[in-house]
Amino acid sequence: MAKTYDVVVIGGGPAGYVAAIRCAQLGLETACVEKWLNFKNEPALGGTCLNVGCIPSKTLLESSEHYHLIKEGINNHGIRVEGVSLNLDQMMARKEDIVMQLTGGISALFKANGVEWLQGHGKLLADRQVEVTARDGSTEVVGADHVIIATGSQPIDIGAARVDNAEGLIVDSTGALDFRQVPKTLGVIGAGVIGLELGSVWSRLGSKVVMLEAVEDFLALADQQIARDALRQFRKQGLDIRLETRVTATRKTADGVVVSFKDKNGDHEMTVDKLLVSVGRRPNTDNVAAPEAGLLFGERGYIHVNDECETNLPGVFAIGDVVRGPMLAHKGSEEGVMVAENIAGQHGHLNYDAIPWVIYTNPEIAWVGKTEQALKAEGIPYKIGTFPFAANGRAKAMEAASGMVKMLAHAETDLLLGCHIIGPFASELVQEAVLAMEFHASSEDLARTIHGHPTLYEAMHEAALSVHGRAIHKINT
Repeated sequence: MAKTYDVVVIGGGPAGYVAAIRCAQLGLETACVEKWLNFKNEPALGGTCLNVGCIPSKTLLESSEHYHLIKEGINNHGIRVEGVSLNLDQMMARKEDIVMQLTGGISALFKANGVEWLQGHGKLLADRQVEVTARDGSTEVVGADHVIIATGSQPIDIGAARVDNAEGLIVDSTGALDFRQVPKTLGVIGAGVIGLELGSVWSRLGSKVVMLEAVEDFLALADQQIARDALRQFRKQGLDIRLETRVTATRKTADGVVVSFKDKNGDHEMTVDKLLVSVGRRPNTDNVAAPEAGLLFGERGYIHVNDECETNLPGVFAIGDVVRGPMLAHKGSEEGVMVAENIAGQHGHLNYDAIPWVIYTNPEIAWVGKTEQALKAEGIPYKIGTFPFAANGRAKAMEAASGMVKMLAHAETDLLLGCHIIGPFASELVQEAVLAMEFHASSEDLARTIHGHPTLYEAMHEAALSVHGRAIHKINT
């Protein structure tokens, strides 16, 4: 007879492992099915994010920024460094060590909370049965009162550039995190979050990076005033970003990869040492459910869910990248907490209007809430407050005075509707706006809040003051 749990979670990434831990904290007997094998070919938790996504990419971004700062940008501080060299093997080893520490930490959390890890591929069967296929091909079936599907996402393939990470010429994000030599030239298809972050890593380490983006608007999801500033700064750094440019074909040669592309001036070719394909991600729902299970899928392979992440099947939930909404690790994690608490009879809730977005380039870009273009499209009256980091003393001292904070508030109620930042530590600063929006604060609430001096947070304060023309350290218009 199949063993039965209160909850079986399929997927051990940020959505799945958080859901499993929270279920266990709430007294539910919980198992988590995860098949991931790490770079040592050993079972690992953490999914894409911890193994080949968020964590290793941010580790390399940090390392490459230190290298670039010492090599190119520290003279203004009165510090001269000579004979700087790059040890890429050591940089990669550090990345791998951090990944191992964090994925191992999740395993320890599972043990501490009593979550059973079922190693293998999980597939939903009828009546909340889950088939687990181990590495050796053997299968077992377990039952559950509740099933949570959290199988994440995978890179989108395009016919014009087939990825082969093992060969290492045309790669996706996984391959681009594991180059063992700095390519002289790196082509990037797609100038979105992943392309920008990984393009920045290799540009800082010495690659000539050319980014080919098919659409007209740079960072279309971001506030376009911020996006225009970002494009200007990235191009100034040396990233060759070409918009309205569509890749039509690729071929591998002894010299690298020949990329054929089309822009408004016609057809062109270029040869690069390596080519990164980063045109987005799709839900990882292949073979996640047997046909007889009756699970309902929506557009482009997403699992259909309601606002509480319930599927069409009683007792079956789906969270994270496999459902509607942004493919963000923290969004999936909070959905996991919400579902776990609802299963336990509590009142889990997630405010989808207060989910922060972050791009970990230099300068960083972060935002929460509505963009100005969205407010215009929806006919919502608004006021704008901005403040440049060029007028912030801490940013000046850090030699990081580019960019701005932009706040959007309702013109009638003053409710904070959005906050958009490009500049130093934007990933941290945006959290103040997230908290403010979670508590339905107004721009006046932020303007009346005392901010320490000198801090980067003063730019948040001044932007809030600017909504009503009261900024102290800039000329109000």
